[in-house]
Amino acid sequence: MDTTRHRHPTTDVSSDQDAELFWERHYRARRTWDARVNPLLAETAAPLRPGAALDLGCGAGGDAIWLARQSWHVTAVDISVTAVERVRERARELGIADRVATEQHDLARSFPAGRFDLVSAQYFHTPFPLLRSQVLRTAGQALRPGGLLLIVDHGSTAPWSWNQDPDLHHPTPTEIAAELDLDPAHWTVLRADMPHREATGPAGQTATVIDHILLIQRTAG
Repeated sequence: MDTTRHRHPTTDVSSDQDAELFWERHYRARRTWDARVNPLLAETAAPLRPGAALDLGCGAGGDAIWLARQSWHVTAVDISVTAVERVRERARELGIADRVATEQHDLARSFPAGRFDLVSAQYFHTPFPLLRSQVLRTAGQALRPGGLLLIVDHGSTAPWSWNQDPDLHHPTPTEIAAELDLDPAHWTVLRADMPHREATGPAGQTATVIDHILLIQRTAG
């Protein structure tokens, strides 16, 4: 199952649209809310001791809810008010509201406060201008010593993707790490690879896609 959440909109994107309005309309239009955890997050987090986690671009909340059910205390962040309200409501329904805090942020302008043991950025893509490396660098700075920053990106274009530009370059994990420019004396790359998997699109179609995985640990200060 492809659980890449709101980074695969099927709506046409106009350059003059406001990002917050675009994503708000996207989520209001969703009639189902059957979010699942992204498997690469589950694979990474399952062996860890639960602590404080930050879910950047939480979307439908599959990751945040899964983490909370594994005893993590999660801050779930999205640009869409509807998205964070529905995640909050789902957490209440499951009796885990005490482990899920939701915040609405346009990460181009603000970032949640706090220190975290895990920051997850799953398919953190948008059709709007965003200083993504700056946001992810701030996420790295928000880690406690020993904490992990997990970045999972698209490494290929799925047939159902909103961006079908044949010349689109998908930065490799090594390129992403270089863009973050985190001091190797304080952050260590634990994983940088590009696995293939079978994904399912919104209409049930399937395709082999590539993920770009970067896992960084804050080792000091």
